[in-house]
Amino acid sequence: MTNKGTAKKWAFKARFRRHAFGWKSQPAIKRVKEAVSEIKRAARQGKCVAAEGAILFLERLSPALEHVDSSSGAIGTAVNNAIGALVPIIAKAPVDECTREAWLERLFDAYQEDAIPYIESLGDHWGELCASKGIASRWADQLIDTCKLAWSPDPSLRGFFKGTTNCLSALLAAQRYEELLELLEMAPYKTWHYRRYGVAALAALGRKAEAIRYAEEGRGLNDSPVAIAQACEAVLLESGMIEEAYRRYGLRANQAGTYLAWFRAVQKKYPDKQTADILDDLVRETPGEEGKWFAAAKSAGLFDKAIALANQTPCAPQTLTRAARDFADKNPGFALEAGVAALRWLVLGYGYEITGLDVLNAYSFAMKAAKNAGREQETLKRVRELVAAEKSSDRFVNRVLGRELELA
Repeated sequence: MTNKGTAKKWAFKARFRRHAFGWKSQPAIKRVKEAVSEIKRAARQGKCVAAEGAILFLERLSPALEHVDSSSGAIGTAVNNAIGALVPIIAKAPVDECTREAWLERLFDAYQEDAIPYIESLGDHWGELCASKGIASRWADQLIDTCKLAWSPDPSLRGFFKGTTNCLSALLAAQRYEELLELLEMAPYKTWHYRRYGVAALAALGRKAEAIRYAEEGRGLNDSPVAIAQACEAVLLESGMIEEAYRRYGLRANQAGTYLAWFRAVQKKYPDKQTADILDDLVRETPGEEGKWFAAAKSAGLFDKAIALANQTPCAPQTLTRAARDFADKNPGFALEAGVAALRWLVLGYGYEITGLDVLNAYSFAMKAAKNAGREQETLKRVRELVAAEKSSDRFVNRVLGRELELA
């Protein structure tokens, strides 16, 4: 089946010209997301057309972004997310081998010319992009000699080859596992970026324990412990060793952007584990950060534990205030303690970009909960004692709540 996707007029094509975005990253990020959305919409009408659009976009991406300020990492993240979304569209397009090979040649040319680089993660997906063992094997044959030369023990021959990851990915997809492992033995240094292919090869050969050891041996100074834990966890889970996977790697492997997301990721991966046990294990995994698990404990309905954690080490006052607001009626005892804890951390100077309104909200929601719980006088006494103990030079909380406490 051939592809006639070139006839389609793509809106992104005019936007992604060489140096189209200057140095500003936000307009570029917006356009990248729009282009991905456009290609995804096209995929609903025709998989081959969308794949052709994805390749065209990836060819134009780096030249258009060449001058964009990438210091924050935001544009790099947007591009990697785009590649992650577009690779399956290209890989799953139902085209003949001739078309597939032509696509791969175009992508490889763009990959080689990627000077910044922006699309270097394409190499990690090369085996998937080949879409068949036969094509993957041909690409491995095409790249392996240069890869061996780049990793030669002879310093005069050794050098950098921008195709090493493509070769490893292709060997894995072609199921040439022993050859892949032999090639990795030539690597002049251990790095997880390459050794993860060895872990996958050993696991595919049924050598699960060896795969775990191989992964652990690959821990370099700059390698991600989370990525290594994820690979080891996957090997154990595929072997049915759920308890060992949890005990050795389950917590670190599921680390997420927030503590709440981390907790939920572990919960989802290990549904047979007791919720309280997961939380306790995560708290032990992060000593000194107990307060940051408040939201996770709250979401699990472990209210007493949530308050204990919030009072153990700093917890964001705004997070505690929101809890006081949300639970003032349905669980006033918990809400009261959350509000008082918020005030405690505010008095101690914690919180990001704190305003007078933040202080007033913490106080008002704490007192609302206290009223609902029939504990107004007790709570008012606690708040007055907290505020009186404020030691900061500007006594910010005192100034904000002074009038309120006089009138209470």
